[in-house]
Amino acid sequence: MKFSLLASAAFLFPLALFAQAPTTPPTDAEIQKMVAEISADRLKDDVYKMVSFGTRHTLSDTKSKKRGIGAARRWVEDEFWKYSKASGGRLKVEQDTFTVKPDGRRVDVKTVMANVMATLPGTDPNDNRVFIVSGHLDSRVTDVMNRTADAPGANDDASGVAVVMEMARVMSTRKFPCTLIFVAVQGEEQSLIGSGYLARKAKANNWNIVGMLNNDIVGNSHGHDPDLHQPNLVRVFSEGVPANETPEQAQLRRQLSSENDSPSRQLARYAKQAGEQYVAGHTVALEYRPDRFLRGGDHTPFNQQGYAAVRFSEMNEDFTHQHQDLRTENGRQYGDLPEFVDYEYLRKNTGVNLATMASLALAPAAPQNVGVLTANLTNRTELKWDAPTTGRKPAGYVVLMRETSSPVWQQRFPVQGTTADLPHSKDNFIFGVASVDEQGHESLPVIPKPVR
Repeated sequence: MKFSLLASAAFLFPLALFAQAPTTPPTDAEIQKMVAEISADRLKDDVYKMVSFGTRHTLSDTKSKKRGIGAARRWVEDEFWKYSKASGGRLKVEQDTFTVKPDGRRVDVKTVMANVMATLPGTDPNDNRVFIVSGHLDSRVTDVMNRTADAPGANDDASGVAVVMEMARVMSTRKFPCTLIFVAVQGEEQSLIGSGYLARKAKANNWNIVGMLNNDIVGNSHGHDPDLHQPNLVRVFSEGVPANETPEQAQLRRQLSSENDSPSRQLARYAKQAGEQYVAGHTVALEYRPDRFLRGGDHTPFNQQGYAAVRFSEMNEDFTHQHQDLRTENGRQYGDLPEFVDYEYLRKNTGVNLATMASLALAPAAPQNVGVLTANLTNRTELKWDAPTTGRKPAGYVVLMRETSSPVWQQRFPVQGTTADLPHSKDNFIFGVASVDEQGHESLPVIPKPVR
């Protein structure tokens, strides 16, 4: 895979020629191959196995070999070890345990919990970037404190954990310069406990998390009330105003009206571009909310710690199959059962995640100190930036441009140095700068700040 002729020419000649690259990066045959290796049958088998544990409630049995959250955790760990063996032992597997005290709300006894993690270390010792993909292993019924009733949790969220497992299986046979973490977190239904623990741990240990992909309720293509069937649409939610925004950052955001260009929003745009490029016919819908209306998920604690994090979720939920006691009323079956999951749809959503994570991981780190020069009043836009300080040196950069009303990037201009002078007004367009390697893999774009 190489740059297109037009893109290559733009690297060889000055930007004054204003050569415009194709609207998407070149397609990587190896990423396409990885996406093709995702198996709907494997996803189905994984979901049915998780359902077989009866309940995966966070406060359920941890000693039984057949029932409860403990048995489910051990099974996921065992599967990760199988993938590790296939990877030549490069995939590092653990149950990351922690103790939670009663909180007077959704944890009524002291409880040892665990996130089941598989870490694929990067091959470049100078590249400290980390990318995380997650789903939550725990399940529930109508009463969030009912730890004994059968709680299949097929779609919420065995589907998300199956995404994580299948990505780990496929991607662990490849090499990436930076670190990839595949994690099934515990305690989501009890108030995001496992993801909160992991996000705080990452912050305390200065992990350079560039992107976190959370998958929660990603396996059902049918919605109820009203009845809808949209098997080619998946939502990605992203926060606009960063949760940890400083007063100075807030002042600049208001001045530039840049609430639609947060790091998480850039990650969502990237997922849309990569997902639609590598999963034919599948559309990623950008949702300009941190999560569904008045709700939250396991990406939220990462946002709160200042990381770019997004949530994938099916387009239309069926609430008769979510957080429900198993029963039949008026001829309708209630409960989150595996027969209500669309496994071909789940395969496509896994492909969107894999394409996003692989594209980012193979790309160089993003440029630093990206700025737009404001000393002169002109109808041009002058940009400058510094090379990334981690990992390998980029082969070049791409300046992205879109109208202020556009949700996605519309034009791309390859650049070889660390400056650009574009004949397009900063009054009328939004710009971003991304690093690029020899094969055309692009980093997340960085929005320039005003500099004099």
